Amino acid sequence: MTDFQSEKARLIMALRGMGVGETEVLAAMEQVPREQFVPPALRDHAYENASLPIAMEQTISQPYIVARMTAALQLTGRERVLEIGTGSGYQAAILSFLCRRVYSIERLRPLLVEAETRFRQLKITNVTTKVGDGAKGWPEGAPFDRIILTCAPPSIPVTLLKQLKTGGIMVAPEGRDRTQNLVVVHRTEDGFEKQDILPVKFVPLIEG
Repeated sequence: MTDFQSEKARLIMALRGMGVGETEVLAAMEQVPREQFVPPALRDHAYENASLPIAMEQTISQPYIVARMTAALQLTGRERVLEIGTGSGYQAAILSFLCRRVYSIERLRPLLVEAETRFRQLKITNVTTKVGDGAKGWPEGAPFDRIILTCAPPSIPVTLLKQLKTGGIMVAPEGRDRTQNLVVVHRTEDGFEKQDILPVKFVPLIEG
């Protein structure tokens, strides 16, 4: 029987050691049982600082990257956040503790059904989901205070940039397979300011 609590505590300490200092982000990661978001055969690896495969050739991101992306959103608890790529639901579950509401889109229905089941089991009620083309965003819900992509487009679709509020922040991996960067985009009165954060490797954003 794996002692998930002590493994989780070790992971949180490791993330602190890697420079993740945002207390609220680490607290949210402590609240969410990552072992429930990985396939049963991989549960013993749930609190390793590594990305893991899930169904349909997708992945659950490395905890360090989840922490960095979440921190980069600079959430205060009042925001409406659009997530492109629900996947296992892990990132959305963490965001649910840090913002007002998460709107999450997934193109693969079986993944979304599983994620919705996890949200119900964990009594997470502020995540709204739908099956759809992530590149098109969620126009009827726009504009959003924050947008996060958990899959990488070659370059960020203009459609998504337009769904970000002025003063809002987008965090996304961007680029082709071997040359992806995590970027933070701020929408200002004058346009968009983009900053590269670190090299990453995400599954591609597939349109349609």
